[in-house]
Amino acid sequence: MAMVILTAILVVLVSLLIKGAYETISCYWWTPRRIKKIMERQGVRGPRPRLLIGNILDMTSLVAKATSDDMDSIRHDIVPRLLPHYVLWSQQYGKRFIYWNGTEPRMCLTETELIKELLSKYSTLSGKSWLQQQGSKHFIGKGLLMANGDDWYHQRHIVAPAFMGDKLKSYAGYMVECTNQMLQSLRKAVDLGQTEFEISEHMARLTADIISRTEFDSSYEKGKQIFHLLTLLQNLCAQASRHLCLPGSRFFPTKYNREIKSLKMEVERLLMEIIQSRRDCVEVGRSSSYGNDLLGMLLNEMQKKRSGNGFSLNLQLIMDECKTFFFAGHDTTALLLTWTVMLLASNPSWQERVRKEVAQVCNGADPTVEHLSKLTLLNMVINESLRLYPPASVLPRMAFEDIKLGDLHIPKGLSIWIPVLAIHHSEELWGKDANEFNPERFASKAFAPGRFVPFAMGPRNCVGQSFALMEAKIILAMLISRFSFTISESYRHAPVIVLTIKPKYGVQVCLKPLNPQKHTSFEV
Repeated sequence: MAMVILTAILVVLVSLLIKGAYETISCYWWTPRRIKKIMERQGVRGPRPRLLIGNILDMTSLVAKATSDDMDSIRHDIVPRLLPHYVLWSQQYGKRFIYWNGTEPRMCLTETELIKELLSKYSTLSGKSWLQQQGSKHFIGKGLLMANGDDWYHQRHIVAPAFMGDKLKSYAGYMVECTNQMLQSLRKAVDLGQTEFEISEHMARLTADIISRTEFDSSYEKGKQIFHLLTLLQNLCAQASRHLCLPGSRFFPTKYNREIKSLKMEVERLLMEIIQSRRDCVEVGRSSSYGNDLLGMLLNEMQKKRSGNGFSLNLQLIMDECKTFFFAGHDTTALLLTWTVMLLASNPSWQERVRKEVAQVCNGADPTVEHLSKLTLLNMVINESLRLYPPASVLPRMAFEDIKLGDLHIPKGLSIWIPVLAIHHSEELWGKDANEFNPERFASKAFAPGRFVPFAMGPRNCVGQSFALMEAKIILAMLISRFSFTISESYRHAPVIVLTIKPKYGVQVCLKPLNPQKHTSFEV
């Protein structure tokens, strides 16, 4: 009897090993090679990949060489600097080419009609790949940004109300209050003799404070350690391409794995304190609900346990959503504000035009929701900033089923790489002045869908797009009505990609208060 049981166990183990080996070989060899042949038959080729690492070393070497020096002036032709592999391979293989991120084949797609079709028509049949999910697993986990299929649909349905309609409008007061505090701090520093400011630090603190107060009912002071740790995690996850995601590799006791897991555990410990505090208020009767902000919505949904559709929230997923929105809710907007201030500081005529518009529309008062739609010039400047310096340089999608995209047959398992930065700087799409700051190009909205995609498009567009734009308009309108600013001589123009496009050394500007006697709230 014992021999029969032992034999049965051995048979099961051998079967599992064979199945695992088959799936591994299929994932890392057969499937990628099949995809390669399918695309080659359609005329889509690319650089030859190396075993297991694909073209990772090629990309790393090209980017390191392109970013080894700072730019010699404030120029906006940054595609060769940030996406040198795109420039090289598109010249060699055309608009459509395939490169390899490890064992994952990725096709570059820049044709706007096909981009529109992919993001709109095939939103449910494409999403984030396994490699992408692994690369950000310890950073934002399985939150909305990395979710696919039904999980993405249900998560989007839960969080969307926090960024829509009257709920969105109710945030304006918080945004004005937080901005006033920052401007008061800047004014005091100026009165004490400081003239130069590294503006990206101030914008990061401000947007972190706003997302903390509006979506998590806490102040920046309470959440600043979380933001600090998330920034460290972001920097580590940006190195993910250097660490091969082979089966089980995340369990290797490497320094990289130990460091990233330690940071993740500390972030989640701090998040659990915020979450538990909210739950305790309900359990002891101090509050009748978890609240109607984003965190409250997530906790209320978790209380429903499992719904009829089989989807359920747990504490880990709530923490992943918190990390996603703590990061996305402040980092991308802070970068938009930073680059916009840089552009206005180096284009004084546009700065003055926007200032006059704000004065005319707001008439000396703080901006309201009703004012924002009338700030036409400011909106044009923000769009031009998003075009020249989109927070995300690349928009990736993987096909989960075979799909027909224009004249292309896209096989299941092929990742599609949309180089947003290159599309935004294309002379073919934007004209000869594509690398110049010219907000006038947004005076008309008559341009083809798919060529301006800072927030993606279609059903999977950025859920916080309206929140970010409202926040950016309020902050910039208030800043530009209180201060004039110029680029400091110490500013070094050196954009780099650390998941998002950042200024390597920050953005140093010189601030000068305007009409100081008019704004008594800033008196020291």
